Amino acid sequence: MERDVRMNVEEISVAEIGNVGIGQVEDGDAGTGVTVFVCPEGMRAGLDVRGGGPASRESQLLSPLAAARSILAVVLAGGSAFGLSAAGGVMRCLEERGIGYDVGVTRVPLVAQSDLFDLTVGDMRVRPDEEMGYRAAALALDAPNYRDGNFGAGCGATVGKICGMDTCMKTGMGSFALRVGELMVGAVVALNALGDVYDWERGCRIAGLLTEDKRGMRSTGEYMLWRVSPADNKFVGNTTLGVVLTNARFDKSQLCKIAGMAQDGFARAIRPVHTSADGDSIYALSVGEVEADQDLVGSLCADAAARAVIRAVENAEGAFGHPAARDLK
Repeated sequence: MERDVRMNVEEISVAEIGNVGIGQVEDGDAGTGVTVFVCPEGMRAGLDVRGGGPASRESQLLSPLAAARSILAVVLAGGSAFGLSAAGGVMRCLEERGIGYDVGVTRVPLVAQSDLFDLTVGDMRVRPDEEMGYRAAALALDAPNYRDGNFGAGCGATVGKICGMDTCMKTGMGSFALRVGELMVGAVVALNALGDVYDWERGCRIAGLLTEDKRGMRSTGEYMLWRVSPADNKFVGNTTLGVVLTNARFDKSQLCKIAGMAQDGFARAIRPVHTSADGDSIYALSVGEVEADQDLVGSLCADAAARAVIRAVENAEGAFGHPAARDLK
């Protein structure tokens, strides 16, 4: 008789996966922030980008063709391309602590970053910078402080923006993790989509494009259907970012595939997704040595990513004049 492993599946905190610290810093008044994942010993990493408008730094390091076998940190941030300087602060923090690859005269920390667009929320003059990245990296190393909600890279996150900011909803950071025996898999998402968010298990829309009176929601897909002609600008202020992580051992090539499978989780919960107006990107991180099946982990990452999207809706609070899901109940 086959063993029923379902009895061994349990939900855990993403912090329990271990070997990686997550630090968050945000400017609550300006509506932007940074979320940094740091593994001082180095972590194997892959990346899958499905959206048409990504803002990123050092993404080519994660190609299976690149020489680097591991990186030290991943940064998710707001500020669009302006926020990419946050990685410089992360590098400075790690270099000061002697964390990085020895090149003789110093140690070089390899840091990858992806940003979302939040310039139309709060104060567009304030963007994640080196100082914000430095502080988030220090927290990741000394006092990890990850929380779901209006924090870190999700501080200025919103969804349902096909008609602009007047009828969008506030979202934020969301996470979900589970353990199956000794295997652990988790996801962290900064939810900032053009489209709507659906709870596939309940079969309902839980966040997205508001009605004109802002008392309810309407379908982004149906709105696009009735306006078939090409739009000059689909309000390109979007991008949902994710990190899936596991204590299973995989190399870069395998992790790129796992990141691609995790994108199915975005597709399960966000409609439309991966549009030309989004920069949807998912990093996959291997931070352990557990032996596990690649396709199983990829499937679990897809489920974790979808559930993290839901958590980002459930834990968000209304801000900057944009209601959260809890405000419509």
